[in-house]
Amino acid sequence: MTEDLKPKGTLTLRTMAMPADANPAGDIFGGWVMAQMDLASGISAAERAKGRVVTAAVKEMAFALPVKIGDTLSIYTEIERVGRTSITLLVEAWATRARYNNMEKVTAGIFIMVALDENGQPTPVPAE
Repeated sequence: MTEDLKPKGTLTLRTMAMPADANPAGDIFGGWVMAQMDLASGISAAERAKGRVVTAAVKEMAFALPVKIGDTLSIYTEIERVGRTSITLLVEAWATRARYNNMEKVTAGIFIMVALDENGQPTPVPAE
């Protein structure tokens, strides 16, 4: 994954990896990284749906590099497809290494979000 020179999509979320998010070796838990990607997906999809969305699925996700304590994690999102009630996003996670100030792609995945109405039922995504 590090062959990509720059992120795809729009910067949607930035956060710093802290010691509480790490295992004893200093690597950040994959679940924490995935949670940040899910938050960014929700932000982007909710803006497009103009309302509430939920995560329906995560596909094709693989971790190529670890995130370390002190790294800045940047999440980029790009809407790939809008269905009747769903929004499919490409989500990339890039780490800016605290000690070296270089940015590396650590993982990417496809997130599928579903728009919901006020009763929690799937609802059509409005036209742009």
